[in-house]
Amino acid sequence: MNATGLTIGQVALAALMDVAFAFAIGSALLERWLALEGQPGRLAWQRARASLVAASFALVLADVLWLAYEAALMSGRPLIAAIAVIPTVLGQTQVGHAWCVAFGGAAFMLAVALGSRGGRVGQTALGVAAIVCALGKACIGHAADAGPWSAAVAVQALHLLATGLWGGITLAGGLLVLPALDTSPTRGALIRVAGRISYVAGMALVVVIATGVFNAQRGLGGSLAPLAGSGWGHVLTLKGVLVLLAVLLGALNRGSALPRLRRTASTADAHTFNNVLHLEALVMIGIFVAAAVLAHMAPGTMSPH
Repeated sequence: MNATGLTIGQVALAALMDVAFAFAIGSALLERWLALEGQPGRLAWQRARASLVAASFALVLADVLWLAYEAALMSGRPLIAAIAVIPTVLGQTQVGHAWCVAFGGAAFMLAVALGSRGGRVGQTALGVAAIVCALGKACIGHAADAGPWSAAVAVQALHLLATGLWGGITLAGGLLVLPALDTSPTRGALIRVAGRISYVAGMALVVVIATGVFNAQRGLGGSLAPLAGSGWGHVLTLKGVLVLLAVLLGALNRGSALPRLRRTASTADAHTFNNVLHLEALVMIGIFVAAAVLAHMAPGTMSPH
């Protein structure tokens, strides 16, 4: 990847898309859980709902800007001048077709977020929107080299959904929603929601690791040499280290902080859980940035060693 202004801008937008996608998924799930808590979870529910709308809007906006950067890179024109070739990119390129699918999912997600009130129908519609968005994004990346209907695309879409779920409940919960439950009257709601976050994150992590190993094996071509001999391998290693750090933080909460919080329901233990989740959320942002960089680099098997 040549570090020009356009490529750096596009990678930054891709990272924003990943973070916004995850935030939307996590916020939708937290909104559903908090609706079950009634009045004690009201403030946190409002934060989750606002986060869902804001994240969906950010995803749509980032998608549009990313397309403009892609048109500039494809055409070799300046960013503003490249707007004229966007119809050609959309109509005549595989990337354009895949972007239409991803953008359609994002736009549908925003429409549902604005019109739904967190019921089952709304949650189902948001799930459909997330799947459509993930399939479109998978077809934009390297997985589509094997064809839009390949197993590689399906695995990548599943990886994006699982990462969005794991990262989303961590980001939305740790940075925005759970701090609103940091009072004695809301302690029971915090404990129940924290338990759901821990369980769902653990289940999603299993899928993330399985699909991530599959994707890494494709990029490495069955050899570990690209890990040390290519820029792609270096970024993949960094991403792996960040994932391991996030897993350790999650394990700390699941194995120590959460059981202690359930026993004591104390303010100190609630702060410990929230602080560890906050750190995990910051690490997740790093993971999404590394993933965006990887998506815009040639896989290790294609990089010069």
